[in-house]
Amino acid sequence: MQFAARLDQLKPGVFSKISALKNKLNSAGMEVIDLSVGSPDMPPPPHVKEALIKAARDDTKYGYTLTEGIPPLKQAIANWYQKYYGVILDPERETLNLMGSQDGLAHIYWAVIDPGDIVLVPDPGYPIYHDGARLAGGVLYPIPLLEENRFLPDLSKIPPEICQKAKVLILNYPSNPLAATATRAFFEQAVDFARNHHIIICHDFAYSELSYDGYKNTSFLEVPGAKDVGVEFHSISKTFNLAGCRIGFAVGNPRIIEALRLVKSNIDYGGFRPVQEAAVAALEGPPECVRQNALAYQKRRDILVEELAAFGWNVVKPKASMFVWAKLPSAFFPSEKFATRLLEEAGVAVVPGTAFGQNGEGYVRIGLVQDGGKLKEAGRRMGEFINKNQ
Repeated sequence: MQFAARLDQLKPGVFSKISALKNKLNSAGMEVIDLSVGSPDMPPPPHVKEALIKAARDDTKYGYTLTEGIPPLKQAIANWYQKYYGVILDPERETLNLMGSQDGLAHIYWAVIDPGDIVLVPDPGYPIYHDGARLAGGVLYPIPLLEENRFLPDLSKIPPEICQKAKVLILNYPSNPLAATATRAFFEQAVDFARNHHIIICHDFAYSELSYDGYKNTSFLEVPGAKDVGVEFHSISKTFNLAGCRIGFAVGNPRIIEALRLVKSNIDYGGFRPVQEAAVAALEGPPECVRQNALAYQKRRDILVEELAAFGWNVVKPKASMFVWAKLPSAFFPSEKFATRLLEEAGVAVVPGTAFGQNGEGYVRIGLVQDGGKLKEAGRRMGEFINKNQ
């Protein structure tokens, strides 16, 4: 049998290798603490679960739904953006329901690039940014995200000939895996850059509500002119702990939204209606559950970072996201070897930074996806592992 040549561009992910090793160690009796996958471990808010259960009991809610989402959800998205970010959206033309934000981030390339078009992708960056572009025939131009630049792309260093040919710029703040944040001033620069070079911005805003210590994340769409050049992708998963329900949305430029809707209308339908109704309940519900969710992650962050510091491994406390991006002591490069040995010898699963791009070397991503007790234990194991192998 012969398969599509495009598959040659995809590699078995580091995530798969970690999962296989983790399962092997668990079968051998080791108690592995898994901090590798960014899947929320806490339950959804009660009122969201009740909305889902109520709708699922209704026999009339099991038919197909429209690609763009049910009208109450489209209105709830628009209301939510106006309430929390001051962004005015047309529910009909500027919102689109997705089966998780990754659904949109994968299919947006089908809507906006042709084979050979250049896509400006962050390095390090979430794998779908790279793989989605490759599957659509795009040519990747990685933009280094470096610690000395606060993990923001230096758009001024992109060669003019690349800017001229580029079609899409991917941004992601709060960042996965970097846990970095972006200022309004940066987004203003990005909008000017996109306008000057006729580039579409796709901003992944999945971790918008996970911010700490009084910090508030900035929506790309808050910047004047942002809607002229791009769209923002959002996830219900992280804010409301609904990852398995696969629900998210895209908002912004109506022409880009329509192009993505057209692609999706030819390959699937809308999400399960009870899940969409649960999303409506989430977006329209009391904000206290969102604050409590963020506070839980903040406490977890503090427990992990402080435990690591007790063993001499000082990592930066992030202001947002559900991850810690930890710089390794130089003796522990390369990062994939570190992650493998940490799992085998200490029973803690983390993701090597190189899973997200070559500029991830020297770092690991640690997910705050276990309770405080397990994170403290994981921090102890990691600290002892480092001290033992110095």
